[in-house]
Amino acid sequence: MTKTQEYAETILAVLRTPYPYGAAHQSQGPDDNDVTPERLHPAFYASLDWHSSCHMQWSAIRLLTEQRGALADDVAKELTAELDSRLTEAKLAREADYLRAHRSYERPYGWAWAAQLAAVAEGTAWGPATRPLAQVVSDHLRAWLPQLAYPVRHGVHTNTAFALALSHDAFSRLGDAEVVALIADRTQRWFGHDRDYPTAYEPSGSDFLSPALCEADLMRRVLPRAEFEPWLAGFLPQLAAEGDRLLDVPTVLDRTDGHAVHLYGLALSRSWQLRLLAPYLIDERAERARESADRQVAAVAPEISSGDFMSTHWLVSFALLADESR
Repeated sequence: MTKTQEYAETILAVLRTPYPYGAAHQSQGPDDNDVTPERLHPAFYASLDWHSSCHMQWSAIRLLTEQRGALADDVAKELTAELDSRLTEAKLAREADYLRAHRSYERPYGWAWAAQLAAVAEGTAWGPATRPLAQVVSDHLRAWLPQLAYPVRHGVHTNTAFALALSHDAFSRLGDAEVVALIADRTQRWFGHDRDYPTAYEPSGSDFLSPALCEADLMRRVLPRAEFEPWLAGFLPQLAAEGDRLLDVPTVLDRTDGHAVHLYGLALSRSWQLRLLAPYLIDERAERARESADRQVAAVAPEISSGDFMSTHWLVSFALLADESR
């Protein structure tokens, strides 16, 4: 079976697994306690939580639009039918209304994936239905970013740099110049003067993101090359040097623990970002970064489709990011 076929079947399996599900719904009163997933989130139920359901559907569209030839016809039809049943105007209008009414829900990680979903859906049958969702995210970012005094720098969902990198990419493709400019401005205000990041302190025990690499990748997106290269040299002077801990494969001791297996995702997100940053490194370091990326992806590969549900409900998306940057 091809890797693409495995990924597609994994997406179908997790989108058809309604429970366990973490709604993360903040009740507003005694009559607001029904957290039935499909009632609250008619498009983004199953796959454990809202953001994972969202980005696994992003993954499905990626496979259907970019790797259709590697999919069996029956699986492609099932993926299309699954998306057709979820990404309707009525259901996504309810998702947009929910985000509008719950202004901090899924901020900023889920927002970024919703924008990515809309961007990848452009030009497909699902594009028109996803645009109102992206508009809510745009509105939220324009309201929130000027009020955020400091970025969040840790390695899980609330990491500011990762979400802004995805959002910058998505809204660039969606043509939302105002949000793109706002992201660029805040990025340079928060991170422009950072130097000598202590990579020896990474990773933490439940990281699926490297704060160092997320920040570097975001700055890469908003600075011209002539400014980014000296910034990167000052921020991560030992990037991809011998002994750089960012190149090590993370250790997972319990592959059924939802927090521990975040480290599988860390290997994939590191791989994605190391490949994107390699062109800005001198030859020896660039090659070492690419070798590490290949090694980290290979170490995690068995968990993407054959691991515990705590891994399979989300890792395909990060594997696609890592593949994209190869």
